[in-house]
Amino acid sequence: METITAKIPITIDAASLCKMSERGQIAGGILDGPLAMDNAVNPEAARIKRIVFPVAGQAQILVAPDLESGNMFSKNLIFMAEADSAGIVLGVRVPVLLTSRADNVQARFVSAVVGSLYAHYLAGQSVH
Repeated sequence: METITAKIPITIDAASLCKMSERGQIAGGILDGPLAMDNAVNPEAARIKRIVFPVAGQAQILVAPDLESGNMFSKNLIFMAEADSAGIVLGVRVPVLLTSRADNVQARFVSAVVGSLYAHYLAGQSVH
């Protein structure tokens, strides 16, 4: 869904995140939404539906409304589409890796690399 409506609270959450980005509270990328999954990652779907958001059809990061939705979404990608994954918790003082007992060696390794990159980023932030 691309419209903001009080009947669907996650659309208000998406709009709030976009406003935070406009104010510089979230930096480092272009943030836009709400966007339905197909319109977020598929340029043809966005074109057909005449959606002209800055990230429509080419989103690189997707945000889930809660842990359960994010977990379900990622497991679908991993097991149904054979996607690789890496997971960390953001907003904490030290990297927290998210892995599954079912993860292969590559997924665990990539999670460690992402965690290392995040630790490096955090170290640079604390210097300022």
